[in-house]
Amino acid sequence: MTEITLPPVRGKLLRDEPLGPYTWFRVGGQAEALFIPADAEDLADFLKALDPAVPVTVLGVGSNVIVRDGGVEGVVIRLAGRPWAQITTEGQTITAGAGALDSMVAKASAKAGIAGLEFYAGIPGTIGGALTMNAGCYGSETKDVLVSAWGLNRRGERVDYALADFGYTYRHSEAPAEILWVEATYRGTADEPEAVAARIAEISSRRETTQPIREKTGGSTFKNPEGHSSWKLVDEAGWRGKLRAETGGGAKFSELHSNFMINPGEATAADIEGLGEAVRADVLAKTGVQLEWEIKRIGRASHD
Repeated sequence: MTEITLPPVRGKLLRDEPLGPYTWFRVGGQAEALFIPADAEDLADFLKALDPAVPVTVLGVGSNVIVRDGGVEGVVIRLAGRPWAQITTEGQTITAGAGALDSMVAKASAKAGIAGLEFYAGIPGTIGGALTMNAGCYGSETKDVLVSAWGLNRRGERVDYALADFGYTYRHSEAPAEILWVEATYRGTADEPEAVAARIAEISSRRETTQPIREKTGGSTFKNPEGHSSWKLVDEAGWRGKLRAETGGGAKFSELHSNFMINPGEATAADIEGLGEAVRADVLAKTGVQLEWEIKRIGRASHD
């Protein structure tokens, strides 16, 4: 493979960088190039100068993704570090960088006495990912509090989106997948900081006791089909805590929450994705319900 030509940057640019350490599952191949931009201007300049034929993939905090064993072609962009995680508040409005952790946005909203974003305490991702998939939990979604966001398209040009422009539905946005989100603005309602903090503590405690957050996991594996709960379908099909025979590394669905896959040992990305596909096929055969992936899968299989 011919080495891609990359423009100069102020941030960090790494060739053939293993991506496993950047994901919660701790699996996956290399990025042909990994770019961690210094700020939005650095990112815009890079995109403008990059050959349009070079594929670009965004990787957030790695909580809801499987990087396949064959690695990722082109450039993987990771918005990490202080410039991407700034959070500011004014009245009932809160603005956050795309690299800010959802949980930190929830905490900042509590400190400012802004109610409505407590649910972000239960989502193990970043604001960029939340915008992309209308992230939500416990009855609330991003669309309920988002005002607007802006980002950069593949050509490095700024694009501004109001809430209505996203066309949000359950875990889905109509915004072009190529947009790299830079910042989002939310509006909540006024409440006592102590009351908001108490609700966040309740959500955090619930998550701690019902989800395998200390394991090598990837968050919710499947979206909830209309009228069904994915965890219940996986559970009733007999996959809770069951090791798939074909996965030598021991990928399995958690005993604690049967919609969470975990890597308890040395599973590969192929083991984990293969388990998910086996469960999808089994649930379809037993119930007629087609489970859809919520976890994003990127890159090439090792045999490609």
